[in-house]
Amino acid sequence: MKVIIPVAGIGARLRPHTHTDPKALLHVAGKPILGHILDRVKHLKTSQVIFVIGFMGEDIKRYVRMNYKFKCSFVEQEELKGLGYAIYLACRKIKKDEPLLIILGDTIVESDLSRVVKSKYDALGVRKVEDPRRFGIVELKSGWAKKVVEKPDKPTSNLALVGIYYIKSVSLFKNCLEQVIRKGIKTKREYQLTDALELMIKKGVKFSVFNVKGWYDCGKPETLLETNRHLLSKAKTRPILKGAILIPPVYVSGFARVCNSVIGPYVSIADDAFIKNSVIRNSIIGKKAIVNGCLLESSLVGTGAEVNGVFNRFNVGAWSEIG
Repeated sequence: MKVIIPVAGIGARLRPHTHTDPKALLHVAGKPILGHILDRVKHLKTSQVIFVIGFMGEDIKRYVRMNYKFKCSFVEQEELKGLGYAIYLACRKIKKDEPLLIILGDTIVESDLSRVVKSKYDALGVRKVEDPRRFGIVELKSGWAKKVVEKPDKPTSNLALVGIYYIKSVSLFKNCLEQVIRKGIKTKREYQLTDALELMIKKGVKFSVFNVKGWYDCGKPETLLETNRHLLSKAKTRPILKGAILIPPVYVSGFARVCNSVIGPYVSIADDAFIKNSVIRNSIIGKKAIVNGCLLESSLVGTGAEVNGVFNRFNVGAWSEIG
């Protein structure tokens, strides 16, 4: 089985942080978003993991190669033309028709992937949502996918696609992707993966669906902080620091320094950060960041940023200085 993970998106809604870091490498609950995804993938029997990279793709390569041992390759997406186009580029590198597992690189999904890849059928991960217009959706008939639609204006289902796709009909899948690109089939001005899946359904492929309990969005500052809270609340370890009061759940890197501060709840502090004389709640502090004499809540402090003597909520990009 091969795994495809598209991580070429620029993450515009997470600026200023994504001006200097790929979205997939933003930290949440102690590790990059991509790390949470790959920690689930590494337990699968994979022949190759293919990453579709774009902006700051060299950083993605470096992180994967330094932290994971599975065989991997990287495909560059020079033009952002949609998810369907990203997967099309990856599939052009695939010669053998072994099963494919596609996992989007901007959301963290808690699911037993080992059970997913044992499915006898092509399968789609789904979850019920309140506003289906924001997602690709699946209509069911007798338990099978009858139709898939990308961000419909008038939804006929509240089952959203969560970003996990298991493809066994690989030859047909590749043909349908090529048809979408060749004929210029676009939805919302982009080549969509859902359009290729819909072509497969029309050609008779039976897609089963599996429900996902944990589905955490990392697309905006507020949802990134919400994901941080969810994941920290599930953590089993509780760090202990001298000279600091920790109110769990929190994550503090063993390479961070915290002095005379109150941290938590729901705070994640990355490598080489330095926190002094501060109170921090519901926040993510990036690598090499400095926070001194601050009261911070619901804040994102980027890589290498420095915040001094402030009492507020901040969204501070990398290598910036406040106060």
